[in-house]
Amino acid sequence: MPTLPAPSQSARFFISYRSQDPDLSLAKDFYEAIKAAGHEAFMAGESIRLGEKWPQRIDEELQQCDYFLLLLSERSATSEMVTEEVRQAKELRDGSDQHKPVILPIRVNFPRSAPLNYDLRGYLQQIQQQEWKSAADTHRILQEIFSLVPNGNVERLAECQSGELGGEQLFSPIPSSAYPPLPVTKPVLPDGQMNLAENSSDLNGLLDPELSPELEFPFFDQAFYADCYKEVKKPGGLIRLRAPLQWGKTYLMSQILDYGTQQGYKTVRLDFQEPEKKLFNTSKPFLQWFCASIARELNLSEKLAQKWKVTVNTNIDCTKYFEEYLLPAINSPLVLGLDNIDVIFSYHIASDFLALLRAWYDKRTTNPIWKKLRLVIAYSKEDYIPRDKNRSPLNVGKGIEIPELNRLQVQNLAQRLQLPWNEEQVAQLMAMVGGHPWLVKEALYKIAWRELTLKELLKIAPTQEGLYSDHLLRHWSTLQDNPELLATMRQVVAVNTPVKIDPEKAYKLWCMRLVKYTGDDVMPLCDLYRFYFRARFDF
Repeated sequence: MPTLPAPSQSARFFISYRSQDPDLSLAKDFYEAIKAAGHEAFMAGESIRLGEKWPQRIDEELQQCDYFLLLLSERSATSEMVTEEVRQAKELRDGSDQHKPVILPIRVNFPRSAPLNYDLRGYLQQIQQQEWKSAADTHRILQEIFSLVPNGNVERLAECQSGELGGEQLFSPIPSSAYPPLPVTKPVLPDGQMNLAENSSDLNGLLDPELSPELEFPFFDQAFYADCYKEVKKPGGLIRLRAPLQWGKTYLMSQILDYGTQQGYKTVRLDFQEPEKKLFNTSKPFLQWFCASIARELNLSEKLAQKWKVTVNTNIDCTKYFEEYLLPAINSPLVLGLDNIDVIFSYHIASDFLALLRAWYDKRTTNPIWKKLRLVIAYSKEDYIPRDKNRSPLNVGKGIEIPELNRLQVQNLAQRLQLPWNEEQVAQLMAMVGGHPWLVKEALYKIAWRELTLKELLKIAPTQEGLYSDHLLRHWSTLQDNPELLATMRQVVAVNTPVKIDPEKAYKLWCMRLVKYTGDDVMPLCDLYRFYFRARFDF
């Protein structure tokens, strides 16, 4: 590779990648080239020493970096760790007066038309992107990056990334209208959001061409759906969907909204991971974003200047906007899906906003206009519970616990992917991954695509070489941040039988779906967690 000119000022680069080729090899090339050019580069596999705490070092480097170099390939686009790093980088940038770190996405043999999961689409929307197709592109891309930062000028590249820097368009943007996210009301797979039928031309005849063009996966029983649908039809109804990450909350919410559409209702889904986090610092801009977003989704004019009546209480202002404009402007019920609402739990606006939702729910009995509103609230964490239970929407309405998949459901999924599995093969997969919706889905897809066999998957699943390496590392990182839970998980995986542990810690591990209950005792949810954590604890 030709030598790049040395900069007059050093910058710090964080390289985000998946630790498998082609991402790994390319990340090393960028790492060496950035260092050779006189800049500082961080690449986890090269920079973290043995014995260092992985999560803390990642956090430190993200906070200190000027540029976040994202290698986005087909594999990294489904990587939990990569998605989490992008989320943190965007949150840091949104809260920084210096616009740091600047996010530089590079698509690695991954065309711009290729779908991303909903989270990544939200994080990278309008952020300009570059394409890498061969080794010949490496030097060109590095030259383009370094040409924008000859003096370590972060603000200059931030302006270019935002489209504010004249005609320089080295990292080309993808307008949100060009490749919009999958429609919210269209059923999708749990938190992976990949429509296999749309890619059936790449399966070389593996799938039956007679399958529906919108291949839907019945992850749950019809009776389970019926329970949700019944609540949506209730005037002023409220549904709470609580489950850990990748457990199917977004999928279930999409099913509920789709049902609402079929009933002739208006439906809107807001994802609280999408907006800039600085919105969550003050109630008025947050609530105005909230109202304006819903109005736009309903194809209504925002009319905030005319309809937002300023008082001393922004919750009252927001309520009046709904009562006097938004709800009267539609002639049918509104099913409002609030996805990942726990994003705001660590912000001071949380208590007031949750109190607002609870007040709206209570108003259904005194003001007929509020019977139009049906709330669907999805969240993963319960680390924020208001002391006053009368000011929370998290203990009213219909609470839905998303269950594990059972053997019949997994068998059905395998059959729909034309895998001629018998009961023994289903049992082998479920012994390894349990009924975890995302773990099951990932395994069946990879096997259906003939990327590996069931035997190969079972052999390497609980290792860093396996399909679930990012998923497992995320859980390990979370436990390392909580020494008490880490010690408790060690106790759980140390034996092959259920154990009795502190009830509060048992509940927290269950909320993460790392364990399951057998009476008052617990055991690992599946062998994947048992074997992986045993190896980490070095028994």
